[in-house]
Amino acid sequence: MPKLPPGHLVALLAYDGLCTFEFGVAVEIFGLDRPEMGPGWYRFAVAALEPSPLRAAGGVRVVADGGAEVLAEAGTIIVPGWRGAAAPVPPELCMALREAHARGARLLSLCSGVFVLAAAGLLAGGRATTHWRYLEALRAAYPDITLVPDVLYVDEGQVLTAAGSAAGIDLCLHLIRRDFGPEAANSVARRLVVPPHREGGQAQYIPRPVPAEREGARLGPLLERMRARPGQPPPLAALAEEAGMSLRTFLRRFRDATGCPPGEWLLRQRLDRARELLEGPARPLEDVAAAAGFGSAALLRQHFRRRFGTSPGGYARRFRNTAPGSAVPAPAPAHPPAAGESPGR
Repeated sequence: MPKLPPGHLVALLAYDGLCTFEFGVAVEIFGLDRPEMGPGWYRFAVAALEPSPLRAAGGVRVVADGGAEVLAEAGTIIVPGWRGAAAPVPPELCMALREAHARGARLLSLCSGVFVLAAAGLLAGGRATTHWRYLEALRAAYPDITLVPDVLYVDEGQVLTAAGSAAGIDLCLHLIRRDFGPEAANSVARRLVVPPHREGGQAQYIPRPVPAEREGARLGPLLERMRARPGQPPPLAALAEEAGMSLRTFLRRFRDATGCPPGEWLLRQRLDRARELLEGPARPLEDVAAAAGFGSAALLRQHFRRRFGTSPGGYARRFRNTAPGSAVPAPAPAHPPAAGESPGR
């Protein structure tokens, strides 16, 4: 397993009025002992420039491990949700983050934590994302930031931003993939009982009816069978018959359950499978295409580039050969989301 520079420290920023969920996400992912990862795993500390104890949402009190000296040592700094889109960011915090950035530290914001990085001037001229509720406020306050609204996270190399609260999990797992590879990220995801690589974006916040229990019972096994045979999808009429529905009802309830029509859902399953294979041991692209359900490597390249903005070969090189802590960004999904978890908040 690749190793970060010796003593790499992840510092989680704390402040009065912090958002408890995002704070807990960072603690859970970076702050727990993980002996299975070996001695090269992250060190972790909580840093605050305000006196402890600090109040978090829900009445939780937080006591930091240290202050500016922790931020000065950290190789990665995580900013959880800020206390308010209109709340000013203290100049001393902005200065500490700018100094960390200048010496090469990575900075991650989760949800509304993006306002802290923006106030420090670390997003000017670059791309970023945040929770959909804050997009307009961020755009109005910082027009020099290129906002990417329909992704779970944006990786600009040294500065990374996550969308809603739960998207912070996706970004943290992505960082582990950058640092230690997909097997490490998969291991952490298994302990969290979450997908190691979730497709999607914020359009999934649009309300959709919840499928009735009997519909889920019929569609669930059908979806599993479709996953098992990605290269040979039966006609829509056959799928509807298999689900015990009319074609019109099947299409409506399939979209309600998954957020997209059957063809788009199946394409996403194929692309997910292709990514899993590309992250593993090297193999011919034709074999990857066949195993993922694409008819040819050319078709895989076409869909992969359209969806992720890179080639399958380029994607594989990012995850096999990216040096720990490098500033090579991994592609963020550039497509409408799959149904599932809300961005939260």
